[in-house]
Amino acid sequence: MAGKAVVLLSGGLDSATTCALAREEGYTVYALSVDYGQRHRIELERARQLARRLGVAEHRIVAVDLRAIGGSALTADIPVPKDRPAEALAQGIPITYVPARNTLLLALALGYAETLGAFDIFIGANVLDYSGYPDCRPEFIAAFEALARVATKAGVEGEAFSVHAPLVDLSKADIVRLGAQLGAPLHLTWSCYDPTPAGQPCGLCDSCRLRAAGFAQAGLADPALGAA
Repeated sequence: MAGKAVVLLSGGLDSATTCALAREEGYTVYALSVDYGQRHRIELERARQLARRLGVAEHRIVAVDLRAIGGSALTADIPVPKDRPAEALAQGIPITYVPARNTLLLALALGYAETLGAFDIFIGANVLDYSGYPDCRPEFIAAFEALARVATKAGVEGEAFSVHAPLVDLSKADIVRLGAQLGAPLHLTWSCYDPTPAGQPCGLCDSCRLRAAGFAQAGLADPALGAA
């Protein structure tokens, strides 16, 4: 039987599906969300709602204010790109990349896991349709897993940490289908990088467009549209 696992739960589609999958695989889930000063702070409230609906054993929100270093449209006064051509979404590293974010998030998850005696960490990283983020690639996941085994007391004493990125090679449509199949509460998930003043998705940022395309290609309506 699977034991404890720490799941990074951002409040988005990918992390919600990952959390539901970890539960399905029999893990006792300890969810971790990070308030890093992100522009789209609505996702933190959605993470709280998702944690309740997914029945995790514990949900913690840790604050690490990455606005102090900036460098991203999500953490600094830099416009979020809107309505970019489809071909541009797959080229280069966009300004919505947050420097070293997944390294920092996984480091926090690793510390949390070690205190719990958990040796499995889940992250909803996805490479195929996520525009150029270097810390969403399999090479990064493998490198961090190797780091975890030499950077912790548990690791040097012989425990092997595993970093799971079960969605890493899936298309957004595949993720939508998997989330629906698992019964994940997709209507609670949040993807938009730049919410309107009324708290609605902008519909034009890269993340909104990738989400819309994923639901369309999966042949499903997005249950989050119009959700409170």
